[in-house]
Amino acid sequence: MKSPFFNRPFRSVAMASAVVSLSVGLVGVSVAQESKDAKKTAKPAKEEKPKVVSKQASVTIDGQKIEYTATTSRLVLKTDDGKPRASIFHVAYTRNGVKDPSKRPVLFAFNGGPGSSAVWLHIGALGPRILATSPDGTKALAPPVTVGENPQSILDVADLVFIDPVSTGYSRSEDKKENFHGVEQDIRSVGDFIRRWVTENKRWGSPKYLLGESYGGVRAAGLSNELQSRYGMSLNGVVMLSSLVDFRTLNPGDGDDLAYIAFLPTYTAVAHYHGKLKGNRDELVKRADKFAKGEYATALLKGYTITAEERQKIAAELSALTSLPVELILRYDLRIYPSRFRKELLRKENIVLGRFDARTAWPAADKAGDMPRYDPSFSVAKGAFSTAMLEYLGNELGWMEERPYEILANVGGWDWGRKNSIVNMSSYLAAAMRDNPDLRVLIQCGHADMATPAGGILHSFDHLPVAEPLRKNISVRWYEAGHMFYLNEPDLVKMRKDLVEFITE
Repeated sequence: MKSPFFNRPFRSVAMASAVVSLSVGLVGVSVAQESKDAKKTAKPAKEEKPKVVSKQASVTIDGQKIEYTATTSRLVLKTDDGKPRASIFHVAYTRNGVKDPSKRPVLFAFNGGPGSSAVWLHIGALGPRILATSPDGTKALAPPVTVGENPQSILDVADLVFIDPVSTGYSRSEDKKENFHGVEQDIRSVGDFIRRWVTENKRWGSPKYLLGESYGGVRAAGLSNELQSRYGMSLNGVVMLSSLVDFRTLNPGDGDDLAYIAFLPTYTAVAHYHGKLKGNRDELVKRADKFAKGEYATALLKGYTITAEERQKIAAELSALTSLPVELILRYDLRIYPSRFRKELLRKENIVLGRFDARTAWPAADKAGDMPRYDPSFSVAKGAFSTAMLEYLGNELGWMEERPYEILANVGGWDWGRKNSIVNMSSYLAAAMRDNPDLRVLIQCGHADMATPAGGILHSFDHLPVAEPLRKNISVRWYEAGHMFYLNEPDLVKMRKDLVEFITE
C-alpha cells in the first residue's frame, strides 16, 4: 500500500566501562591476576537464538477444516563473517498433516510503500485470520476491531509467509539504513530472507510463489531475477496485485504524458460507478482504452503544436469519457491529473473520492481547493488495520514487544537508483521469464484503483520484452473495487478463486 509514512529512529546505547585507579598499597589480589584467571575460566558467549513463537490453530476453508501452525519469528540476516545486519520479522503459516512438506507450494507475500508492512495482505486477504470490513469496503469501522476466521484464505493450497521488510513491522536494521532503504538494497535483503527461510525450513523442493501489492510489484519483479540469477531459485509464479513496475505510468511530468494515458480508463470506470456516465461499464472502459492509446496519445505527443480544432475534439471526447466539463479539460491542456479528478468529479456535491479506492466518497475538507486534502479510502483502513494487527499479534500469536509495530514506516531518503533515471523493473522480470520459461505471472487489477491504475501495469506488460511463446504465461484478472480490492467481499471471494487456480493449475 502506497502512502505517507511515519516512523521513529531507533538507536542502540553502549555503556562504557569505568576505569578504576588503585592507590599504592597492599592488596589481597592483583587486578592483573584476576583478569588472567577470568580468561581461563570464562566460557565463550553463546549466540542468542532468535525468538520463535509457534501456535496451533485451525480454519475452515471451502467446507474443510485446515489444521495449521502459525510461526512468528525474526530471521537475522548476517554478513559473510557472521555479523548481524538486520532482523526480518515474519509470520509463517504451514498446514499440518502434509506427508511431504518439501513438495507443498509456499507463497511469500509483501505489501509495498516502500515502507509498508505486510499487514494489509496478512489480515486483509490471504491469512487464516481476517479483519472483517464493511461489505463493500468503503465504510469506516467503529473501534475497537478484531480479527476472525478467514474462509477465503488460500492456506488450503499453499503455505504462507508474510514478510515485513527492514524498518517495517518489527523488522529492524543493525547496519546503516541506507543499506536497506533503496530499490536494489531492498530486493537483496528480502531475497536473502527468502533464501534463508527456504533453506532453514527445507523447502527448496517446494513450488514457490511471490505476491506483491503496489510497490511490492517492483520488489517482486526484481526478486524474480535476483532469486534466480544469484541463488538458482526458480519461481513457479509471480502475482502482481494492484502493482506497478514502471514509475512513468504513475507520475506524469513535463514532456512525459504516459501517466495521463494510463489513468484514463480508470477515470471512465469511476465516473460510471458514481452515476456520471450511463451505459455498459465494460464497453465504456474499452472505448476509453482505445481512445487513450490512439487519438489521445497522438494529441498529447503533439504538445503545444496541436491545432485548436484538434484540442476541441479531444476535449469533447475526454468529457464524454469522464463527465468533466470541456472548459476544465481545456484549461489544463487536456491533461487530467489524478488528484484533480478525485476533487472535480463530485465537486458539485462537495464530495472527494478515495485514492486507493475511488468508490469511497466522503465530504470534502474544503469546497474551493483544486486538490483533495485527504484520502477517505485510506481513512477507512489505517486505524482499523493497526488496531486489529496489534490485537492479533499479542493475543492470538503470543508476540509482544515494547517498540511499536510500524504499519507504515518512515523510509525517507529511499535510494531510487541511478541519478536521472526512472525506476522500471520490466527488464528484470523479462530476464527471469526468459531463463525460466515455466515462470507464470498473474496480474490483478481493480477498476477503482487510482493509486496504481490498471492502465499502468497493463502498459508495462504490453511492452515487456519477452518472446511471443512466453506471453501465454501472463494472465490478467479484474475486480470491482480499488487498490485493496479484497476489502470488497465479492472481490475477496473472486481473488481466492483466481489464486487457487493460478497455484494449482
